[in-house]
Amino acid sequence: MGEATAATRPVASPGAEELPASVSGQRHEIGSPVGRLTYYSAGPDAAGRLPPLLLVHSINAAGSAYEIRPLYEHYRQSRTVYALELPGFGHSERGRRKYSVRMMTDAILIMVREIQHVHGRAPLDALAVSLSSEFLARAITEMPLAFRTAALVSPTGFRRRDADTKSRNGTRAMPWLHALFEFPLWSEGFFRLLTSRAGIRYFLKKTWGSPDIDEGLAEYDYLTARQPGARHAPYYFVSGYLFSEGIIRIYHSLTLPVWMAHGVRGDFVDYTNKTVVQGRANWTIEVFPTGAMPHFEAKAAFITSYDAFLAGAPAASSA
Repeated sequence: MGEATAATRPVASPGAEELPASVSGQRHEIGSPVGRLTYYSAGPDAAGRLPPLLLVHSINAAGSAYEIRPLYEHYRQSRTVYALELPGFGHSERGRRKYSVRMMTDAILIMVREIQHVHGRAPLDALAVSLSSEFLARAITEMPLAFRTAALVSPTGFRRRDADTKSRNGTRAMPWLHALFEFPLWSEGFFRLLTSRAGIRYFLKKTWGSPDIDEGLAEYDYLTARQPGARHAPYYFVSGYLFSEGIIRIYHSLTLPVWMAHGVRGDFVDYTNKTVVQGRANWTIEVFPTGAMPHFEAKAAFITSYDAFLAGAPAASSA
């Protein structure tokens, strides 16, 4: 993993001019070993009383920083907040290349170093959604002094069947399936069908466990899925390349304060194996009467609980 190789600046991404910003504040780009990365920043200056907060969206067919928009827009009022768009998503580089657990983890570590350039080496707070919780947990094990707390929203890896899933080189990769998706005759057409407005609404209803989805997210998902190269990272996702074998062991190894939040509705709420971490002194688990996006559906209750967790965490100090 390497550090960012270019100075940051607010820019318009080549080939993605039609995609609006997913959140407010300033959009930056950095060159890096994992390609061009985009992130947003807003809030008080680096001398603020609270440590910076890093937010990381989930991985799906149309992921972007819009997925953490409610939290970003709330916390920018009181602290410096950063929203990273992972490789293959949002305004970050979307070229045809191999998307991997290593690439996504490195993107988070690169973002952390970028934040340190501004704020120094005092530990930061970080929150990730769904599969990105696995990348954040892995990043913490590799750079533990950089993080004060971790928040995992609807994290993957806790389903009953995850423990029995066969792996390939440490992931659930299915090369045959990826080759099928990327077959030139139908690769682009199938992705457009998958991410049609009807398709996006179908999957969001499964995520919410309800027809009352967030309409702004649905529209942004459609727009971001129409950007050049949008299909490449999602095809690695659905082919299993981004899911780690034995991620529970990494979750269990975390020693910093961890806040885990999840809902109870929809297709993505199997947390049978959370008993592995439930009851550990550094883990706090909050269950909301929502689907897999509790920070959209129950924003006020979510923020109240998260704030209480943060208030109980040790104060950040420079390393």
